[in-house]
Amino acid sequence: MVYFAKWKIVLVLAVCALGVIFAAPNLLFDREPEGMPFYVPHKKINLGLDLQGGSHLLLEVDVASVLRERLNNMVDGARSALRGAGIGYVGLGVEGDSVAFRLRDLARLDEARRLVAALEPETRVETAETGLVRIAFTEAGVRERTQRVVEQSIEIVRRRVDETGTSEPNIQRQGTDRILVQLPGVDDPERIKRLLGRTARLTFHLVDLRTSLAQARAGRLPPGSMLLPAVESERTGGGPEVYVVRKRVMVSGENLIDSQPTFQDGQPVVSFRFDALGARRFGEVTRQNVQKPFAIVLDGQVISAPVIREPILGGNGIISGNFTVQSANDLSLLLRAGALPAPLTILEERTVGPGLGADSIRAGKIASILGFVLVLVSMAAIYGLFGLMANLALLFNIALIIALLSILQATLTLPGIAGIVLTIGMAVDANVLIFERIREEVANGRGAVSAVDSGYQRALTTIIDSNITTLIAAMLLFIFGSGPVKGFAVTLAIGLMTSMFTAIMVTRLMVVTWLRRRRQQALPL
Repeated sequence: MVYFAKWKIVLVLAVCALGVIFAAPNLLFDREPEGMPFYVPHKKINLGLDLQGGSHLLLEVDVASVLRERLNNMVDGARSALRGAGIGYVGLGVEGDSVAFRLRDLARLDEARRLVAALEPETRVETAETGLVRIAFTEAGVRERTQRVVEQSIEIVRRRVDETGTSEPNIQRQGTDRILVQLPGVDDPERIKRLLGRTARLTFHLVDLRTSLAQARAGRLPPGSMLLPAVESERTGGGPEVYVVRKRVMVSGENLIDSQPTFQDGQPVVSFRFDALGARRFGEVTRQNVQKPFAIVLDGQVISAPVIREPILGGNGIISGNFTVQSANDLSLLLRAGALPAPLTILEERTVGPGLGADSIRAGKIASILGFVLVLVSMAAIYGLFGLMANLALLFNIALIIALLSILQATLTLPGIAGIVLTIGMAVDANVLIFERIREEVANGRGAVSAVDSGYQRALTTIIDSNITTLIAAMLLFIFGSGPVKGFAVTLAIGLMTSMFTAIMVTRLMVVTWLRRRRQQALPL
């Protein structure tokens, strides 16, 4: 244990030097510098919501609306299947959380049961002797759809937040149907709420020219058509307040692959581009309906209804609608990110001001510095020169912690600062075990070199065991914890690994180097 190979010496010195270099930007720059070459260390630790300030949102996914939509689709599927088989029925519709209808011919009950059972997976079909048939999702089916909808919603929320340029957002599932969103440094939470609150379902419909708006409002709405309101900007721009459009979706926004804000005739517009399937559908629709209005519908409101002047065969188009620059940017962002599978409701909203975060950072600095100074004084007073070596290793330990947090771009929160303060105290534990073991060997009559060698050998197993058990606890906190608990676990785990390195390698290198140069028979312990 008192021999160091040259490659080990080079490795230890290189690790310590890199730790100082990668930790330096946190002390040299107020914010992460831009335009730095990738090979120059410039990353800083990301501050969490409680330190930097920002927005905290708790969203609820309206899974029930998705299930209702699936039930309505099941109604259409059952109608087509029963009519195709020539089976008579009455009262087909949604009743509560199921689809129900009554057969006219009880002899065809089994046949009808087989037909409707094939409409949707994870459904159960219940029949009665009176001819009543009821279709509902199984509990497993509801759980599967809920999980799928929430996971898809989380991904869409993440895309939308990432498009705004927010750094290190914390987006995670909470409970069965809720999403926790923490956005450090967000200075416009209202815009984020608007972006997250919109479903952003884009569809293209033909405007129904078979009837006038007055006739439709009077109740003479043609079959297969519906009334949709226009967005406010369309109404204020001189357009109608309501449109009569065909229910059939000619092209869906699901086929969009890109959307960008741009300008046309000096006005902000949104350009879009379809994939191959969407481009083919869009081209067919526009070719067959030249000189007819084509409604662009977003979340059940008509953005605009331009007249198709000529076939659009390239899969590209423009959405115009009295946009501002900001609204054009937001709409293009929503379309790029994709539509939410279900509406989101904001259950809880908190805004943390940067002043509170500054106070927390100041308090954390005071606690860290105070703890650090007390540890330095205690080690120097108890162990003398060896204590000073341990203190120098502790400086490298803190540099390594900061460097790793910067490289990993981990988010530092108040519990994370607590973890760092804890590791400052724990970092010298290994050295305390080693130095006390060396003292015991000296008291037993061993020489300086032999006592150091035996002290490190016999304390090593204890050090590894104690740190591994604490590391396991940190891993469990990270796996089963959430938010701030994970931040504490990350800093604790990193601190444990760096403290083992500095105690076993850095301090030992300094002790061995001192022994070889001084060749003293007595140890200053």
